[in-house]
Amino acid sequence: MDIAFVITLFIIGVIGSFISGMIGIGGSVINYPMLLYLPPLVGVMSLTAHEVAGIGAIQVFFATISGVWAYRKSGFLHKNLIMYMGSSIFISSIAGSYFSYLISEKGMNYIYGVLALIAVIFMFTSKKKKEDMASGEVTFNKWLASSLAFVIGGVSGILGAGGAFILVPIMLGILKISTRTTIASSLAITFISSIGTVIGKVGTGQVLFVPASVLIIASILASPLGAHLGQKVNVKFLQWLLALFILATALKIWIGIV
Repeated sequence: MDIAFVITLFIIGVIGSFISGMIGIGGSVINYPMLLYLPPLVGVMSLTAHEVAGIGAIQVFFATISGVWAYRKSGFLHKNLIMYMGSSIFISSIAGSYFSYLISEKGMNYIYGVLALIAVIFMFTSKKKKEDMASGEVTFNKWLASSLAFVIGGVSGILGAGGAFILVPIMLGILKISTRTTIASSLAITFISSIGTVIGKVGTGQVLFVPASVLIIASILASPLGAHLGQKVNVKFLQWLLALFILATALKIWIGIV
């Protein structure tokens, strides 16, 4: 691994982690295509889809734990929501990540493209909710939340993602959770999901630890900065920013598949 590859990985990690902390995602929606396409584009070592998923799983773990720490005193971490969705997504993420080695690279990209399109649809069709309410005032359907988290955990485990890029729009559009509570709580739920994903990826030998360590450093540095900024900027701006990032990713992935 040469210095150019290390610098490329670090830049990708900083960008993905900063955005993840700001809009409440693990960062894989940004890092997956960047790790797949940018290194060969700038003439450095390329990574396979399975290697990207393994590295991404480690990055999401550290990006989300840093983001949650930044939100710990915000009042927007909803404990019941995190408990119900977190326990469900943990179980399915282990299963999805463990069996992901059986899926082809094209199949992984196809799954990613479908999830990204679904996320975009939810983001652009979700209705406006009362914002900035305290987490204790939030109500939700517990069984629906757990069921949706279980499905998300399975497919996100395959991709090495925490699942927040689909989890966030579902929490906004289906569960009707306010935006700031969604952003904060989704980081905690994604962190729990990433634990299961890391277990499955490491157990099946899909993680390159040296590249992953570069992303870990980037995550620890950039994710808290993004989380602090996310608590201050306009809520509508955050929603549109997330939707545009997901849309850009979906288009890139589908262009690659077609």
